[in-house]
Amino acid sequence: MDLTTLTYIAVGLSFALYIGIAIWAKASTTGEFYVAGKGVNPVVNGMATAADWMSAASFISMAGLIAFLGYGGSVYLMGWTGGYCLLAMLLAPYLRKYGKFTVPEFIGDRYYSRTARIVAVVCLIFISFTYVAGQMRGVGIVFSRFLEVEILTGLIVGMGIVFIYAVLGGMKGITYTQVAQYCVLIVAYTIPAIFIAFQLTGNPLPQLAFGSTVNGTGEFMLERLNNVVTELGFLEYTTTNKSTIDIFAITLALMVGTAGLPHVIVRFFTVPRVRDARSSAGWALVFIALLYTTAPAVGAMARLNLTETIQTGEVGAEDGNLLFEERPDWMKRWEATGLLKFEDKNGDGRIQYYNDANAEFATKAAEYGWAGNELSVDRDIMVLANPEIAQLPNWVIALVAAGGIAAALSTAAGLLLVISSSVSHDLLKGTFTPDMTEGQELMAGRVAAAVAILIAGYLGYNPPGFVAQVVAFAFGLAASSLFPVIIMGIFSKKINREGAVAGMLVGLIFTMGYIMAFKGIFIPVLIENVEANWLFGISPEGIGVVGMALNFIVAFAVSRVTAEPPEHIQHMVEEIRVPKGASGAIDH
Repeated sequence: MDLTTLTYIAVGLSFALYIGIAIWAKASTTGEFYVAGKGVNPVVNGMATAADWMSAASFISMAGLIAFLGYGGSVYLMGWTGGYCLLAMLLAPYLRKYGKFTVPEFIGDRYYSRTARIVAVVCLIFISFTYVAGQMRGVGIVFSRFLEVEILTGLIVGMGIVFIYAVLGGMKGITYTQVAQYCVLIVAYTIPAIFIAFQLTGNPLPQLAFGSTVNGTGEFMLERLNNVVTELGFLEYTTTNKSTIDIFAITLALMVGTAGLPHVIVRFFTVPRVRDARSSAGWALVFIALLYTTAPAVGAMARLNLTETIQTGEVGAEDGNLLFEERPDWMKRWEATGLLKFEDKNGDGRIQYYNDANAEFATKAAEYGWAGNELSVDRDIMVLANPEIAQLPNWVIALVAAGGIAAALSTAAGLLLVISSSVSHDLLKGTFTPDMTEGQELMAGRVAAAVAILIAGYLGYNPPGFVAQVVAFAFGLAASSLFPVIIMGIFSKKINREGAVAGMLVGLIFTMGYIMAFKGIFIPVLIENVEANWLFGISPEGIGVVGMALNFIVAFAVSRVTAEPPEHIQHMVEEIRVPKGASGAIDH
């Protein structure tokens, strides 16, 4: 059976499963729509959390970034996994003990302020829409390549599927859909990795193959990769040109950003007890680890396979590079998407793939008769193309397509529901129209979800960067706006509403302004994105750390010169923080 047919079958069956679950788990109350009735089993919730958290950035883009950045890509592994542990241990149990529907609701109550709640909603919407842009781009990439349709068509189909199960099922539908999506994405990620690991090293476990010798060479994989890429003017795979301060900032921004992500936090509101919140956090970490321990090996194997596909012989030899006319079918297919491009700059009919930005290598390249790098590879295609590069069976490639879509849709649905609940529960019910009925609130939530899906589709069609890069911006926004006020709300009795509002606004405006200035999101690029222009040597991906520091400083400073929080608020903070009786807490 041909690849296109197999892909349609794999994706079609997965869509049918998601829609079936959505119909079965249709939400009939606001409690089911927002937090799945707080009745989800911890193991099930752990799996759903893993799917929610492992987005298109994890499935599609992270290994691609690691493939091209090498050691420099480890910031994403360290930041996201470290952040999840921070969330699980430091925030989740306390927020579950508080027992409300949304993060803005907690902030509004803790800081006894309608304004604080509205500002939290604004922060949340900025974070979520930035994040969801990356997910919808992932959906478009998968559809455009594997189903051979325009990216716009792919986006519309993806939006339609998300609409069905997010709008109908709410959190209840999304939870069980995400369990199915986790199963699809983890199988789709690990099976190709096992195949390729065995093919390259004879060791079927990717985590161990990473440190094994490459068949027929006697070289360890990383040693082989270092030799292959440095011969072409690239940086050693096991080193990085990022500064220590930037690595630290990006890692910390991703960590605290993870801990401030509203669509992940809300997952811990869906379990019956605080004890279950801790348990589901542990299970989620196990499920996440299956992918995250595989990703470095996938990135390394993808880079090695790609480079050796192009560099077929000795570097610099007249016949050492792949003839364009003899390029494999997978390259032709990806060329059609525009995500892989070839330009014969020296007219020899062969593909030269090397680092033409390396001034030291330029002399050698000139001696070889090369006139510049001729292959442009979008980082987001590496995981998706990996099975094709390794010439794996068509059913494996189709499975990867279904997994990529599952990863993107699972997170997109979680984010869209968070936006929806913020609009209907926090803005309408909680602020502007408090007398609306439960039925009206449920309808408002569904309308808000539908509008959010349309905006998400537009952002997916016009994304501001690579999937993982866009996601990094969202984490920076979460780190600089929501994380500090949540932490201070739990662990400090003295931070008042004025301090919280001022901190959130300063953190959000500073971080968003910095990212927009360098990346040109919504506006033209104002400052060239080079290290010499960065504040303290920190890139836009890591600037959320500075925004977070400003948030803390402003919040504490403003709180010192304004009135203390009322006594009952200080008492509430103590009740949330003290673990006594927490394991039995069901609702507050």
